[in-house]
Order: sequence, then C-alpha cells, then structure tokens
Amino acid sequence: MQNVGKIMIAAAVAVGLTACAPSEQASTQPQSGPSAPGATQPTKTSESSAPTSEAASTGAECTADDIKVTGAANSKPEITIPTTCAPPKKLIVKDLTPGTGKEVVKGSDMLTHYLLVTWSNKTEKDSSWKRNQPFPLQGVGEASVIDGWNEGLVGIKQGGRRLLVVPPDKGYGQGGNGIAANETLVFVIDAVQVT
Repeated sequence: MQNVGKIMIAAAVAVGLTACAPSEQASTQPQSGPSAPGATQPTKTSESSAPTSEAASTGAECTADDIKVTGAANSKPEITIPTTCAPPKKLIVKDLTPGTGKEVVKGSDMLTHYLLVTWSNKTEKDSSWKRNQPFPLQGVGEASVIDGWNEGLVGIKQGGRRLLVVPPDKGYGQGGNGIAANETLVFVIDAVQVT
C-alpha cells in the first residue's frame, strides 16, 4: 500500500514537471524582408513576449541620434541601441548617407539591403546581408511590407543609407514574422537601386 502512494506521488511530480517544461510553440520568422503582418512562414521558436528594461521604461524617448550605426553604405552595418532611453512612439527617419541617384517616390520599385535589430533584446533579427542578396520592393508606399517601410523609404535616393525606427503600430503590432508583440524595430536600409 505504501508503494502505491509513492508511485502516485512520483506520477504527480512527473506530470507537474512536464507541464512546467518549456515547449516549442509554432511561431513565424521573417523569411526575406519586412513583409506586412499576416504574410508569414511558420517555423518553430520558443520566443516569449518582449522584455523591457526599467531604465528604458522610465526614461525619455530615444531620438535618432541616440542610436549608433557604424559601417559604410554598401556594407553590413552595426546597430547599437541605447539602454538609457525608451523606444520612440513615432516613426523616426534619418538619412545616414545621402544618396546621389534617383529618388524614391510613391510607386517606385527598388532593391534594398537591410539589417533589422529588435529594440527589446537588441538582437539582430533579419538581414539581407546574410543572404548576400538585395531585397526587392515594388510600389513603395503601397508595397506588401510594414507601414514603417512604406512611409519611411519615400525620399531616399539610390546609393543612400537610412535609419528607420519603427514603432509597433507601424511594424508588426501584436506580433508576427517571428517578432514579439509590441516590438519596436530598428532598420538600417541601403537603397541599392531605384527604378
């Protein structure tokens, strides 16, 4: 009889541990570019919601000048996001290198190289540089990408490099493409070709 009680306790502990163990949940990862929410490729990940640091949640909003970008246009950049200020609530657009070629207007097609770093964990999330292939974008302003790109790329000139800091409402909002809910996105984008 004592053995039955021990077996039942062991079984209960095993069930409890299994319920507490982390599991892989279906999520999505950016496949090739900042596609619009809803255009996803299912993969497995164990990512949870975006953490926020106390310093960032109590500080003033960051500006474009607070975010450090190194590297020349036409080479992979490095992005350093500060921990001393909060993510901005509005789209930030800053030319890092002015282009000299054709300017992007609404409806333009272009090839871009880009790097994406997520604000909450300061981690590289996606990069066309890793694939060594520019990302094609058709119909800027109404393209099948996030609003931050449709709004933030108008005006860049071929050969230029631009910083975009995209708040959740102009990015993936409640999440998607492997991005946590309410994540701020930091992109550095090179305008490789504008047509």
